[in-house]
Amino acid sequence: MTILPRMKRLLLVMITFSLSACAEETVMETDDKKPETPPTVVEKTDAEWRKELTPEQYRVLRQAGTEPANGPVYQQFKKQGGGTYYCAGCDAELFSSKEKFDSHCGWPSFYDPANANNVKTSVDYHIGVPRTEVLCAVCDGHLGHVFTGEGFDTPTDKRYCINGVALKFVPFEEEKAEKSTPKTAEKKP
Repeated sequence: MTILPRMKRLLLVMITFSLSACAEETVMETDDKKPETPPTVVEKTDAEWRKELTPEQYRVLRQAGTEPANGPVYQQFKKQGGGTYYCAGCDAELFSSKEKFDSHCGWPSFYDPANANNVKTSVDYHIGVPRTEVLCAVCDGHLGHVFTGEGFDTPTDKRYCINGVALKFVPFEEEKAEKSTPKTAEKKP
């Protein structure tokens, strides 16, 4: 009689193993409006990441951590106006405020990446069940997870649930000012 539970466990292990083997492949999110060009990959040593990131950014981006829900970064996110969200690890463009929405989940939410070439997804099993992890395609930093079918009134029916410490916000006004400021060449004596 003890053979049946053992067979069930073995079957469960085999199914989990085969699913995880299939899920090893990373899927790039694409946006039909933009040409697909692979991003330039940023590679740094662990020591370089630790030097450049805050301890919380390092924990989230490099160790796939999750910041606490409804924290100060999320409160700032809710107050931010129009702008672009960049990766805190490598400055890759990730999301736009045009695709941001309040899902009331306690973390920044977007329904679509602004620059799909800089966002990739992969299946993770960190909590024992499959979830779709969202990563920066440039530095491979953990951003959060994406969920589908939750019934939000968004065009994609997706919720990119992103850790706020993994993002850098730049208001549209600052981006416009930076683009319109001419760069002066340095004169050499």
